[in-house]
Amino acid sequence: MGRLAPLGLGLLGIIASGCDDAASRRDPQASPTAVTSAEARPESPARARPEPESPARARPAPETRPSPLVPVSAWSDEWMLEQADRYLYDLAFRREMLERSLTNHDNQYSRARLSAYARDDQGWDLLPEWVPRTQPITAAVATRLAAGETPALDPSAAPLWDGTRPSTMAQWVELGRKVFFEYPLRPEVFAEHALAHPAIATEVGLGPGTDERWPGLVLFEDIGHEPRVGITCALCHTTVEAGAVVEGRARRELDYGRLRLAYHRDSGAPLPPVLAERMASWGPGRADITEDDDQDPVAIPDLWGVKQHSALTQAGTIRHLHPAVLAIRQETQITHANRERSRPPRELAWALAMYVYSLQPPPREAAPSGPQVERGAELFARGCERCHDDAVHGGDPVPARLVGTDPTLAFGLARGTGRYRPAPLLRVAEAAPYLHHGQLASLEELLSTERLAASYDRGVHGPGPIEGHLFGTELPPEDRGALLAYLRTL
Repeated sequence: MGRLAPLGLGLLGIIASGCDDAASRRDPQASPTAVTSAEARPESPARARPEPESPARARPAPETRPSPLVPVSAWSDEWMLEQADRYLYDLAFRREMLERSLTNHDNQYSRARLSAYARDDQGWDLLPEWVPRTQPITAAVATRLAAGETPALDPSAAPLWDGTRPSTMAQWVELGRKVFFEYPLRPEVFAEHALAHPAIATEVGLGPGTDERWPGLVLFEDIGHEPRVGITCALCHTTVEAGAVVEGRARRELDYGRLRLAYHRDSGAPLPPVLAERMASWGPGRADITEDDDQDPVAIPDLWGVKQHSALTQAGTIRHLHPAVLAIRQETQITHANRERSRPPRELAWALAMYVYSLQPPPREAAPSGPQVERGAELFARGCERCHDDAVHGGDPVPARLVGTDPTLAFGLARGTGRYRPAPLLRVAEAAPYLHHGQLASLEELLSTERLAASYDRGVHGPGPIEGHLFGTELPPEDRGALLAYLRTL
């Protein structure tokens, strides 16, 4: 059976770990021979560093600077600036981070990376680095596509990076933002078809912001030098609200399955009926991005507070041990999405990680308070914090049998670990549909026992019981109301 091409950044869906304890997952210096506390022994600027690997871009000379009187804190901006060299130039370190971060070495995601990444004399390291020329999809480009023309890239369009390495966190973040919006994951004929047929674009959740740019879509010069329409990370992880682009919010109106079906319907390109049926079942805000033949679509996640996550992906596929882990995730995702024809410069993968770490929810009015919210906070601390215990109200992955939801993703061949990651709850009231597979339309439904009945018919994707995640359903109505009131403040 044919497999669907994987989506881009997440779907950083986005993020994962199954670490034994908080110290181990925040231990970027740990190695098989020397395990230390990241907070106690962050890498000093004066510490000897390994020679650059070969063949690789020449390593810039380190700055001469005094050692700090107090070691910098792990995961601070200063510490992450110091850690960049380890990811960029130390192949052995990248390999160690890859091996230690993969929760289950036997799933398809892990096996592909273990066989091809940080291998020095083979695999993806030997692919050419690619920095494409790109330009935004604007109203003018969309109009030409709708007229049946193939737009040429503007001659003035430059490569999105000139090779200058950032020296401050602000510069890394700004470069990462360019990667997020402008680096094409691959040519995307489905999106090009939608641009040429505006009604389809509207139906599947694609459209411009007030600046007339279509976030997540670019016109770029492909490896073979022909102009193509491509998708970027922003396709799934931005949305347009009142004309303004909200960076990091899941595009829950995006119906990627319908987008692909429209192309096959109109072009006559063959599509196995079983795949057509599966794509039709995804609906807005969901996609099946895994490499196996399981039917396990997931809800597109927001990308806020990622630095605090202990694990990446809903199944906890990746332990978030160090910023290099997220950079490796981005680097390999881009390489794989572009069918292993090239790889991005590692500076761009690191920059993308720094940008993702910078994303936070947009400002909002002060959250309500009062006795009901206080009661809800008590209930959350007493029950929910057993799993949702970190700074962004997520947590370490827990056994799927304890969660009780559909176990297909947790035990899938592609990314399975036997666990699910407790979802971060930043702006959870705005994050419907709920559960990893996006089956429930509201928090009220999540906490209701009605969804467990065979007669339940309000599921997002059809009638039938929505099992699992029973936490909170046992509360009396007054306490459920208090817990809901508190969740809306997060």
